[in-house]
Amino acid sequence: MLSFPDHVGRRRVLSWSVSAMGAALLAGCAGPPPVAPPAVDTTPLPTPTRPPRLGLALGGGAARGFAHVGVIQVLERAGIRPDAVAGTSAGSLVAALYAHGMDGAQLERAALEMEEATIADWTVPLFNRGLLRGEALARYVHRMVQGRLIEQATLPLGILATDLASGQGVLFRRGDTATAVRASSAVPGVFSPVTIGGRAYVDGGLVAPVPVEQAREMGAELVLAVDISSPAEPLAQTDPVRVLLQTFTIMGQTINRHVLARADVLVRPALDGIGSADFAARQRSIAAGRAAMEAALPRLRQQLQARRVPLSS
Repeated sequence: MLSFPDHVGRRRVLSWSVSAMGAALLAGCAGPPPVAPPAVDTTPLPTPTRPPRLGLALGGGAARGFAHVGVIQVLERAGIRPDAVAGTSAGSLVAALYAHGMDGAQLERAALEMEEATIADWTVPLFNRGLLRGEALARYVHRMVQGRLIEQATLPLGILATDLASGQGVLFRRGDTATAVRASSAVPGVFSPVTIGGRAYVDGGLVAPVPVEQAREMGAELVLAVDISSPAEPLAQTDPVRVLLQTFTIMGQTINRHVLARADVLVRPALDGIGSADFAARQRSIAAGRAAMEAALPRLRQQLQARRVPLSS
C-alpha cells in the first residue's frame, strides 16, 4: 500500500482512485472493443449457361444410310440427344423414324428386317419419268411413323428436298412425313419426282448431300454432320442408270466440300467397299457408324462444353 507524507499526497491517492474507478466503470459499460465487419466478396457470380442446341444432320447415300443407325446408338449411350434432326435422302428416312420416337435398338431392328423390295417398286420410265415410283418407300414410312405428320414428331424434324422447277432446296417442317421422305429420296432419273402442293420435288442431295445449313435453320447452334457419301469409282458397266448415279456421286462430292466445311463436328463412317445398293452389308454399315461416332465423341463433348451459351439466350 502506498502512503504519502502530507494531505496533498492523500488527495492525489484519492483522485487517482476515483479516476481509476471511473475508467473501469466506463470500460464495463462500453462492452468489448468493436469488431471490424468481414470483408465483402465483390467477385461477380458466374453467368448461368446451357449447352448449345445440337443439330444432327444426316446425309444421303442409299443403302450406306444404315450407318446413321450406329451413330444414333452411340449418342444414346453417351446420353446426348440432339435438339433437332435434319435429313437428306437416306438420311431423311432414318431422321424421320428417329424423330418420331424410335430408339437405336428399334432402328437397328427395323434396318435388319427391311427388305430391298420395300423401295423396289419398278415402273415404266416412259409414263412416270423415273425407274422407281417410290410408293413402296412412302407406304413403309407411313406405317413406321403410324401416319403422323412431320410437326407431330417428338423431336423437331426437317426433311430436305429440291424443287425441280426452281432448283432451290426446300426443308419440309410440316406435312405428311412419308411423302416428304419420298420426295427427299427421289433421285432424278431413278425415282419419279414427287408432287407436293402442285410442285415437283426430287432428291435433296442436289442442293445439300448433308443438310448442315438446314439444321442451323432449325435453330441448331452446333451441328453434328454425318457424311455417308461414296467416292466416285471406275465403272465396270456403262448402262444409263449407272452413269447417271456416277454423275450424282461426282456432283455430290463437289457440293459436300463446301457444305461440310460449315459443320462443327464431322462424322464420316468407314464404308469402303459398301456400295449405295449394298443392302446385304447393312450390319457392317451400322457397325461402321458406331465406330466413327465413338471416335468423334470426345470432340463432340469438348465442343458441347466449350460452346455453352448464356441461359437467357
